[in-house]
Amino acid sequence: MITLNALVLSLPTHNSTMRMRVWRALKETGCGVLRDGVYVLPQDAGGGAVLPRMESEIRSAGGFAMTVELKLKAAQSDAVRKLFDRSAEYGELKHKVSELSKALPRLGHRKAQTAVQRLERSFDKLAEIDFYPGQAKLQAAESISQLKRSLRDAYSRGEPRTAKKRLRLVDKSRYQKRTWATRKHPWVDRLASAWLIKRFVDPEAKFVWVERPSERPRKTVGFDFDGAEFTHIGNRVTFEVLLASFDLEHDAALAAVGTIVHFLDVGGIPVPDARGLETMLRGIKEKARDDDALLAEAMRIFDHFYSAYATASRS
Repeated sequence: MITLNALVLSLPTHNSTMRMRVWRALKETGCGVLRDGVYVLPQDAGGGAVLPRMESEIRSAGGFAMTVELKLKAAQSDAVRKLFDRSAEYGELKHKVSELSKALPRLGHRKAQTAVQRLERSFDKLAEIDFYPGQAKLQAAESISQLKRSLRDAYSRGEPRTAKKRLRLVDKSRYQKRTWATRKHPWVDRLASAWLIKRFVDPEAKFVWVERPSERPRKTVGFDFDGAEFTHIGNRVTFEVLLASFDLEHDAALAAVGTIVHFLDVGGIPVPDARGLETMLRGIKEKARDDDALLAEAMRIFDHFYSAYATASRS
């Protein structure tokens, strides 16, 4: 049994402002059109509250509106899914991504970054009303991720490019009481990687922050820069490469942290907790006196996230 919430309406012809407001609200909520004047949403859709609100507004404006519950047979599921098919919208978004990717080098950093962020927000809004996600969403997410990588490669000094080497398991005993080196002013991937190293690989690890990779002290273990021992490989960010290299992927809580780090570093499918982590890290970054102080505060934040995910995975 499939349950839909439906709004049956007839708008007053003289009130164009009301017609436009209703059309926009229903479109932004992701309603499917069952037939003229009948708009439907899956019962568990996040924007379901808009239908009764629209009913009230339409009646107040002199129109007819009624919200009803529709119970459909399972055999009708394919027809229902087609009402909410976002393939064409994802295709249009991918086209815009492709066009922007070609234009990135000539836009300049600020304009290019703004344009990428605009398309990323468009993807996020579309994903929110994609009630039956499929391959089209995955393809669009990958195109956004590739666009962000292209932006980083074009304008971000020192950001690592994807290494063309294979992931391999390493002997953890070789990485004890070591000094680890990465670039100054660490952000999400480097902070999370340093936390992972300290908590799960090398409890006595020390860190040095360098202006450029060529300044890395001898015998240090490099991470998250071109040529580093641990850096981006394939579609994995450095944190995910460390997880795989040290055989930590079986830890569900670490894997959950990894999905956040991946999204914040290179984009992809949105992760609910990502914006919260990003906001907290930005807050401590503003106040930290140096990179060591920033990492010390970030360690506490990642500890809390890991603890929450570990508790959830056991329940």
